[in-house]
This record gives sequence, C-alpha cells and structure tokens, in this order.
Amino acid sequence: MKLKSIQLTILLVLGALMFSCQKKSDHPRILLLKGQEKAIQQQVATSETWAKMHQTIIDESEKILEQEPLGRIKIGRRLLGTSREYLRRVFFLSYAYRMTGDQRFSKHAEAHMLKSAGFTDWNPSHFLDVGEMTMALAIGYDWLFDELSDETKQTVREAIVEKGIKPSYNDDYNWFLSAEHNWNQVCNAGMTYGALAIMEDYPELADSVINRAFESIPKAMVDYGPDGAYPEGYGYWGYGTSFNMMFLSAVDTWFKDDRSLSAAPGFLETGSFMQNMLLPSNKCYNWGDCGSSGSLQPAMFWLADRNSDPSILWMEKNFLQSDDYSAFTGNRLLPALMIWGKDIPLDKISEPESKVYLAQGKNPICLMRTSWSDPNAVFLGYKTGAASVNHAHMDIGSFVMEADGIRWAMDFGSQNYESLESKGMSIFGRTQDAVRWTIFRLNNYAHSTLTFNNELQKVSGYAKIDKYSDADNFMNAVSDITTMYEGQIKKAIRGVGIKDQKYVVVKDEIETLNKPTKIRWNMPTPAEVELTKNGATLTKDGKTLFLKVQGSKGIQMKIWSTTPTTDYDAENPGTVMVGFECELPANSKESFEVLLIPQSAGISDGFLNKNLDEW
Repeated sequence: MKLKSIQLTILLVLGALMFSCQKKSDHPRILLLKGQEKAIQQQVATSETWAKMHQTIIDESEKILEQEPLGRIKIGRRLLGTSREYLRRVFFLSYAYRMTGDQRFSKHAEAHMLKSAGFTDWNPSHFLDVGEMTMALAIGYDWLFDELSDETKQTVREAIVEKGIKPSYNDDYNWFLSAEHNWNQVCNAGMTYGALAIMEDYPELADSVINRAFESIPKAMVDYGPDGAYPEGYGYWGYGTSFNMMFLSAVDTWFKDDRSLSAAPGFLETGSFMQNMLLPSNKCYNWGDCGSSGSLQPAMFWLADRNSDPSILWMEKNFLQSDDYSAFTGNRLLPALMIWGKDIPLDKISEPESKVYLAQGKNPICLMRTSWSDPNAVFLGYKTGAASVNHAHMDIGSFVMEADGIRWAMDFGSQNYESLESKGMSIFGRTQDAVRWTIFRLNNYAHSTLTFNNELQKVSGYAKIDKYSDADNFMNAVSDITTMYEGQIKKAIRGVGIKDQKYVVVKDEIETLNKPTKIRWNMPTPAEVELTKNGATLTKDGKTLFLKVQGSKGIQMKIWSTTPTTDYDAENPGTVMVGFECELPANSKESFEVLLIPQSAGISDGFLNKNLDEW
C-alpha cells in the first residue's frame, strides 16, 4: 500500500509537470488562439465595415500610448472606474499588438499591468472591481505572453492569484457566487480569465476556480427564462450578459465545451429582447437603473454567430452605419466584437418580421412598433414585473412612447449611485421601507403609472402580461396590476396599445375598496405642456402630440414639477409630468381612457369605448 501511494504521488507530480510544460507553449488561450488572427485580418481586408472597426481600435490604441497608467483611484467605495479603464486599455493594446506585431502596444500594456499589479489590492469589498481588473491582467498576460519578461510574468501572475483569485475564496467577499444577477456573471468571468491565464503554474487552483464558475453562473442564467428578457433591463444586460458571454466564449475556445450552459432556457433568445429594447430613435427603453442611450453591443454578435441568425443585428446594423466609430471606443469589450463578428455576413442582416415582442419572467414586457425602418414610427413599450428585482424601480404598469422622432412619454432612468451614497444613503434595499424608495426617480410618483392616495407601490407585488395581440390594427397588452396596490384599491387593470398604426391608447379599470380613493395618472415628458379641458397639448422640436382623457367625473388635469425637493435627488432639466387626479367614491368601479395622438396621425378622436376584456 505504501509503495502504491508513493507511485501515485510520483504519477501526480509527473502529470502536473507534464501539464505545466504542455501549457507553457499554449499561450494565447483566451478567446483567440494562436493563428486565429488571420481570420480577423481576412475580414478586415474584405469588409469595409470590419476594416473601419479594426482601424478604430488601432487608432484608439495609439491614443492610449500617450496615456500614463492610472493610479489606484477610488470613487466612494468603488475602484470600478479604474478597473474598467484598465480592462479597456489592456484589451485594446493587446488586440493592437496581436493584429500588427507593433511592440509599442505590448510594451505600454505591460506598463499598465505592472502598475495595477503594484496596487495594495483591487478593492475586494466591492468585488466587481476585482473581477474586471483580474480580467484585464489575464488578457494582457495571455495575449502578450511571449513579449513579457520573466520578471513581469511573475509579478503579474502573482497579482492575479493574490489580489484577484484568492480573495474570491474569502466569504467576506464572495457572496457573488450565490447571486442571481450581474455580479455573478462579471465576477465569475473575471476569476475564470485569471484561472485560464495562470493554469499551468497553478493547475489545482485554476481547476477549482473554473469548476466553481460552472456551478455558480447558472444561478444568474436562470433569469433569462422563459423568453430571454433580462430582468435588470437594457443597461445591465450590456454588463451582465456581455461578461456571461466573455466567460462562455473563453471556456468554449479553450475547452471546446461550455457544459451546455448556453442552452439555459431563454439565453440564446435574449438577443430578441435587446433588439426590441431599442426604439426608432436608436435610444433604449430605459426602465430600471439605466440611461436612455442605446449603444453597439458586441455580445449581440456572439448571439448572432451562435444562433447562425444575423437578423437579430438589425438595430446593431444602424450603429455600424454610423460615419464615426469613435463613439464605440469607450466600450472596454469592443475588441471582442472583432472575434465574435468575424464570421457573420453583414449583408444578410434582414429586417425583423414581428413588430410586437412579448416576454414574461421577473420583469415582463411588451414592446410594439409600427415600423423597424421608419425613424418616425410609433413605438410603445410597456413594463410590468416587480419592484423587488435587482435594480428595479416602482414602475409596474409604466410605459414609454415615441412618435414622429420624439420621445413623448419617457422614463427618467437611473441616478448616479455615488451622488446618493456620498450622502450616506443605502440605495439598494428592497424592503417596503427601504431608503431606495425615497429617491424621486425610483418610485411610482415619477413613472408613467398609477398612484393611489399618494402611496408607494408594494414591493411584494408582481404583475405579468395577462394577454396581448400583435394584430396590425390594434397591437396591445393587458395586465392585472392589483397586487402592486394591496390595501389601496380592490382591483386595477391596465391595457396599452397602438391603434391603427397611428396613435396610443392607455385604458385603466379600477375598483375601489370601502373608502374614497384618489387616483393619480402620471406621465413624465420632455415636451412643453399646455393643459386643455380634457387633456393637454404637448410640443417639442416643432412636433405636437395631443393627450386626451375620458372617464369619471371630476378629472383634474395637472402638471407636476420635476425639480428636486431634497438635497440628494438629481436635477431633471427640461422635463415635467403631465396627467390627472380624480377622487373616486368608495366601492365604485371606474374606468379611464387616455389617447396619445401624434399630430401626424391626422385624427382628433379615437376613443375605443371598450372594456379591457373586449380588447
């Protein structure tokens, strides 16, 4: 037994040595293997679009050569801005070196890696910072392996292990392993990149990290079911999903196996979600903690390639038709676009067939438009769901609307986190009494939804899309949103739709409890508003929208200011809220129908006068 034990030990040691020797000659191994540059170079040589994108990355890398590596700059509790910039610079420079062989790029990337490796730590208390910094150094270490000195390799390798991977085994920091949102995706991707980079020197640690990621990431990928809608919205899709694909792409490139993770329900369908979340203006439907800007998403090209379906890139194609690609260089994952998009025939990107998109899940949505190619098309986005979802707002039953190139009904989106945290606010609580709901942009008072008796929506509530239609003459969706107002009203059902490809209808049916109830119907807008007897006239950029209301007696049209009344709420310049209030009797059934009619529709009335069960 003793001899067998000794023999086994010898075999394990020899195996580890052979593994180490084998792997030392196998860099690069992350995302793009040795020799695969040729496929990108061929696309660059034959495609004007890819040549332009490639040159944009090279030109930006030239600019980075003029920039000194950043110091350990924290903003509030985050080092994240610094980590992200390191990832952007090192990824760009490493790509530039691999495509050109110009050692100026590799040398400057090396200087960045040594600088960040010398930081005291990468701020593990906010582990996203560690995840992104680890990914940055891993890509540089792997892609530039033959160019780095032995001393640099040792320094960077030790930093990846000591400041990246090892803190991820500390229970004070690794709660991301059980998270069901973007933290899981970003942090596991970063740790896996670190493991792949140093696996020949730390085989057991690397195996542990990678296997742990395969066990952990599915917890976040469950959220794409059943239809592909990402519950954290457009902006965080661009974060969490992109890093999820960085992970899948890396393990699939090296191991030729993602252990069927990409087959998770809804995951490969999530490209349709993102495509439909972009409006005719090329801005996004920015519900939740999200800004309104739309942007080119490299991860969409991973999906198009994996699904062999270029059609999901219709809106991305709009970005690629831009004259100036420099706007894309702020995306730290942009070089991945050249890897994921190299085999996609851009001339095969066709206009989507369906003009209505429905998805259930934690934050169900219905997105409708009258055209995919007309910038003046009518768009209506409708959201239900729950305020308890990560980065969610009290916006259940809210909508946005565009027509004639103007966003008439808007969502304020997110407020800068540090602007709130610097005032001592804990902004991510999800209980009913959380500080989060005192922030103007996050509660129902500031969204295009209903409020009763000036009370907040209920965090415990949840609403789905109960029925919908994609008929051209009346695209619509209907939801029972009663649970959002438990104890405030007996029933609340909202329906929204686009009628005859011309105008929008919003219908609410309300049943009160045994007490009088005040309803507030609210719509944030960037337009100038003039109230009329039963509605309002909205004007912006020479265009006009007519808001018309019919319903119970006693409707009072109103304009509410969006000027902050606290020292922590953000300014909302150029906006107001328009709508109405009405006192509803106890034990009553009331209904309200609101029309949003663009002047270009050429009609003055269009009330349906139908109950929602007839829609």
